[in-house]
Amino acid sequence: MSAPGTLTGAAPGVAGLLSLRRRAAPAPALPSSPQLPPLKCAVLPDAGQLVWGRQLRPALLPAALLPVQPARRHTLRPPAAAAEEAKPASFADKYPALITGFFFFMWYFLNVIFNILNKKIYNYFPYPYFVSTVHLLVGSVYCLVGWSVGLPKRAPINSTLLKLLIPVALCHGIGHITSNVSFAAVAVSFAHTIKALEPFFNAAATQFVLGQQVPFSLWLSLAPVVLGVSMASLTELSFNWTGFINAMISNISFTYRSIYSKKAMTDMDSTNVYAYITIISLFVCIPPALFFEGPQLMQHGFADAIAKVGLQKMVTDLFLVGLFYHLYNQIATNTLERVAPLTHAVGNVLKRVFVIGFSIIVFGNRISTQTGIGTSIAIAGVAIYSYIKAKIEEEKRKKSA
Repeated sequence: MSAPGTLTGAAPGVAGLLSLRRRAAPAPALPSSPQLPPLKCAVLPDAGQLVWGRQLRPALLPAALLPVQPARRHTLRPPAAAAEEAKPASFADKYPALITGFFFFMWYFLNVIFNILNKKIYNYFPYPYFVSTVHLLVGSVYCLVGWSVGLPKRAPINSTLLKLLIPVALCHGIGHITSNVSFAAVAVSFAHTIKALEPFFNAAATQFVLGQQVPFSLWLSLAPVVLGVSMASLTELSFNWTGFINAMISNISFTYRSIYSKKAMTDMDSTNVYAYITIISLFVCIPPALFFEGPQLMQHGFADAIAKVGLQKMVTDLFLVGLFYHLYNQIATNTLERVAPLTHAVGNVLKRVFVIGFSIIVFGNRISTQTGIGTSIAIAGVAIYSYIKAKIEEEKRKKSA
């Protein structure tokens, strides 16, 4: 048994050192003398800084722990774990619902601003392939700057991860281009009405590509979606086949993006995954932009746009629309991480309603009564489908848990 006052390695941390002091016999009274050793301290592993002097006699300490630094008075500090427990709760911990609500608000706000600004650019610069490339270029620069300052810290990538992400980025790039071609050709409200058919393509791919059985209730909920889009298309004043076909291709591309995304699940956080997809998608969009629009842009595209609005406004609009595009997609991804799939599905439907409503108000698009009814039926069908699908997924998780 060690002598009273002896430090051993069996009691690391402040708690062990304090209990050692309680077990130690009281030190005998020492007469006042100017030659008494001054108050000193030593740094001990896992124990912070321990003060000793007249409380613990240095003569009883092992030689390895004798102080070597100049005399300085210190106070006992708790271990890191205790300090974290004592830290007051942050605002996000106290009000999680408020933070989640803010994420939804920013998602809707940025998406509405993007759609309005994007359509205004097409009114004086009708080159959707080039504009789509600018969206991804601004997003890529944003990601690279964020990585350079550590916000967020860049996740490492290797050839295996790259092979998984390339198909996702390819589908993302094709879907992004065709969406913008549709937005440039028809009214924003009608383009979003056609894109409401995306759940139908998701269900079809799940059933016939992945070979997973889709419940009959899900197929039944898609009937009003198809009916509503058909009604809206028949009387839409801005209807043309270019906008309609490209919106349908966009639906197919984003469906396959979802399929490949499930195969490309990695340990990366969503911010890094979307950053890599954005950068790869940029290289997907450059060749078609050069092929389809390059000659026209060089001949008169840039000159006509500059003559209409000026170089400064054109550059500013392109930069802002690219920034809003990247931010709203990133916020949407971050929102999905904070809520249940059902909540996110309902939020996605409400977002489409907001975009359609605001676009009609801002651009003053005239819609017929039948178009309005068809759009409402389609959105209601998407809401029902999203609700049923999210409930099915929740039941699967409960059974597997």
